[in-house]
Amino acid sequence: MKTGRTVLLAATAFAALAVVSIGSRDALIAPESAQAQNLGVRVVSGAVLTEDSEPVIGATVFLKNEKTKAIRSYTSTEKGHFYFAQVNMAQDFDLWAEKGGKKSAVKTVSSWDSRKTFVSDLKLK
Repeated sequence: MKTGRTVLLAATAFAALAVVSIGSRDALIAPESAQAQNLGVRVVSGAVLTEDSEPVIGATVFLKNEKTKAIRSYTSTEKGHFYFAQVNMAQDFDLWAEKGGKKSAVKTVSSWDSRKTFVSDLKLK
């Protein structure tokens, strides 16, 4: 008689396989093949600067997901730095900063960019 754990492991292993129809045949794809399409996550960081390249403390940095329209924000540190972790590499994002009526240019963090770390400075104008 199988224990509950053995049955659970067998069910998990079976569920991890995907059946794909190819013409009149079906093929099993192992989980590694399915995960190859997952691009993962990246870090987006940089600094908010004045036009004279001085750090801006307390600026709000926005990271907007172009697909879902969800916006994350970060307040720049005493050296003007900002940092976003766990940014989905499979989606495009807009990145910009604002403070005191001034706004930086909007930069695109593209899904076509394969770098795990995206670093960009944002100058307020």
